[in-house]
Amino acid sequence: MGKPHMLKVNGQYEFELSESDLSELDMAKTGDRTYHLLHQNQSYHLTIESEDFDTKNYGIRVNGSSYNVTVETPLNALIKDMGFALNAGNRVANIEAPMPGLILEISAKEGEEVKEGDNLLILEAMKMENVITSPRDGTIKKITVKKGQAVEKKHILITFEE
Repeated sequence: MGKPHMLKVNGQYEFELSESDLSELDMAKTGDRTYHLLHQNQSYHLTIESEDFDTKNYGIRVNGSSYNVTVETPLNALIKDMGFALNAGNRVANIEAPMPGLILEISAKEGEEVKEGDNLLILEAMKMENVITSPRDGTIKKITVKKGQAVEKKHILITFEE
């Protein structure tokens, strides 16, 4: 049996739901964001009022009362256990060289606003040109390299404003 889904309600109450718990729910969709749930002979009317898929945070109204629910799926738990963060690109403060190489071109400028995916610089490594793109929207605070400079792996290339 796999890891359960972990639900935290209003930041204080925690619940575990296994795959079998979820498959046994007697729930029907009644509208675009509304559901009807029968549980232990009790009837519940649910409305999803807000959702943030990135943080797995949901505002749910149950029979007229509002709750904030955070969901951690088995996949989220596995990613966290492996030491990775979901949507980490949105919080990146620095761009580091992924490998040793030579800076061939710098497309960005300090103070420039960039969008996720914009080309920032070209790093030549092992006779290949690697385009380094922005992992997030933001403003370039500092460019720590110059065209023609050799860099080692993990050398900070660009810093974003917080």
